[in-house]
Amino acid sequence: MTSDDNIHHLHAGDKEILLVGTAHVSRQSAEQVTQVIEAEQPDTVCVELCRPRFEAVRNREHWRQMDILKVVRDKKAFMLLANLLLAAFQKKIAEKFGIAPGQDMISAIETAEKIGAKIHLADREIRATLARAWRSMGLWGKSKLLFQLVGSLAGADEISEEEIEKLKQEDMLHMVLAELEASHPMLRKIIIDERDQYLAHSIYNAPGKKIVAVVGAGHVAGIKRYWNTAIDIQALETVPPPGISGKVIKWGIPALIIAVFVLGFALGGRDTGMHLLGLWILANSTLAGLGALAAWGHPLTILAAAVSAPITSVNPAIGAGWVAGLVEALVRRPTVGDLEDLSSDITSFGGFWRNRVTRVLLVVVLVNLGSTLGTFGALPLMARLFH
Repeated sequence: MTSDDNIHHLHAGDKEILLVGTAHVSRQSAEQVTQVIEAEQPDTVCVELCRPRFEAVRNREHWRQMDILKVVRDKKAFMLLANLLLAAFQKKIAEKFGIAPGQDMISAIETAEKIGAKIHLADREIRATLARAWRSMGLWGKSKLLFQLVGSLAGADEISEEEIEKLKQEDMLHMVLAELEASHPMLRKIIIDERDQYLAHSIYNAPGKKIVAVVGAGHVAGIKRYWNTAIDIQALETVPPPGISGKVIKWGIPALIIAVFVLGFALGGRDTGMHLLGLWILANSTLAGLGALAAWGHPLTILAAAVSAPITSVNPAIGAGWVAGLVEALVRRPTVGDLEDLSSDITSFGGFWRNRVTRVLLVVVLVNLGSTLGTFGALPLMARLFH
């Protein structure tokens, strides 16, 4: 029997489970995973992966299958950009120490196949996790998340191998989001605590008498906490509908803006109304256009952002960023080369702006942010005209 501080022994009826806590970018963790599986010869190996992430690990060319137009149309640009930034952070650290990102999971899969063990995908699907996290945040929270991930990517070169080993004490995503926890406590609940529950339930119910489960070390304590606990797995897989407050904000702000215009024309006459309209267009168009410019958008993209922002800001169903993103994707359509280079381009700031796929995502995010700032900046200026 293997004995190590990173290995925890659990039981589920007559099943024996060895829970191995790893750092996803640690050479030592990857080597230990192989050693444990070979020594224990389990019936099943559980890995902290869902089906899409498993396919991504097995198929390094999965980026070629991306439809960027569909991503923009489905309003998933924010989510995909955050996911790419996290992947870039992990990839950059892993490459620094000469290992593949997620080598611990790769080693677990390859060793399981070598000894003929079943592979059990134990994690919640990444789309459900990100969708639940995304639903808990507004535009400003999403923007802070992206800036935090960008900052983490910038600091990846300064991390030593000793600090990498400290990742065995926490989930990588938790480490990146630590500064956001105070303002967004739901992030920890969704990304860490809920997945602890999901992993505990999935590993507990995995097939086989002897099981080795390979998870990020940050999940070990939570899995042990929820072990033998009744868990509503369906609730953890469901993306909740928008809350009442979100709907009020979504529809209330456009209603407020329209009311301001109506009052301006009714109480102040045509001159006041036109002045209000001019302020509104100037603020929205300028900041949305600057967002497109900051993303190195095509001139037509910048124009589309500037023209659409004053209109989309009073239409909750569509954002200026989505309009500009579609224009950018159409006038500078990503090539096969962009998709092939995506995994390497995301490891540098220049690559993010150079690659046509990530540039589309940046256009969506920065134009939406600019339009939002324009909206909240214009309202107080417009209100002053009533004094």
